[in-house]
Amino acid sequence: MKIAAMSLLSLAAMALLAPSPARAVEPLDTFSFRVGGYITSWDTEVRADGTTRRGTELDLKRDFGLDDSATIGYVGVTWRPWESHEFGLTYYQDDADSTRTISRDITFEDTTYTANSTLSVDVGIDAYEGYYVWWAAQKENWSLGPRVGLIWYRLDIAMALQVDASGNAAGGAFREEAKADLPSLTIGGSWRWTPGGHNKWRIGADAGYFKANVNDVDGDVTFGRIGVEFFPWERSGFSLDYTTSKISVDAAKSDFVGNLDFIDSGLKLGYIYRW
Repeated sequence: MKIAAMSLLSLAAMALLAPSPARAVEPLDTFSFRVGGYITSWDTEVRADGTTRRGTELDLKRDFGLDDSATIGYVGVTWRPWESHEFGLTYYQDDADSTRTISRDITFEDTTYTANSTLSVDVGIDAYEGYYVWWAAQKENWSLGPRVGLIWYRLDIAMALQVDASGNAAGGAFREEAKADLPSLTIGGSWRWTPGGHNKWRIGADAGYFKANVNDVDGDVTFGRIGVEFFPWERSGFSLDYTTSKISVDAAKSDFVGNLDFIDSGLKLGYIYRW
């Protein structure tokens, strides 16, 4: 993907142009720019209802063998315009596709595909993660505060008939597509720590949870991240994070009616430029 190639090229270029050796790292930055690779794995269970019938409960990995593990690119920024107030934003995208002969009847939107048909499935995901932290407690080598986050997934699932149950080529006929915009609020906390006082290492963690019924979307979301950062140079270094988010929703919106259980997790390796 374009964003993956751009991220990896940027990572290499920034590392080569890195400035002089670092001074001590503080728990918080005023501004940081992050770019890198995300080794992601997502697990999706979905039911897409049509206008006249209820959809089939699907596990995209089990039912269609989607290869959901990939290394993709991500970009992110953080900004602390005031001493105790920080904002952040991260973006990445992913997709997967598969062709599979099904062993049972499947209803997706308003179309029922019969057993022994061959279907193609395409899934695309755009993910936006934004947050605000009030650093209520700030000490010499650690900071802690409440966090409000917003995870917004834009999910697109398309299904089409390639070969019918009688063996006749269909060439992508009877195509159905389900699109869902899933903004999910989380409320939790953030923590940053420079072990042993100010040095080249920094450890951080974020967590949040929220459950609500808003605008015909009834669901809950859980988010967590833990990571370590190493700064061999004064304004730049590297990060390794493990992140996970889980969304479970029942929706009755104009663009999507049905149920979705979605887990997105993986490792992020990135380059950081900060001040």
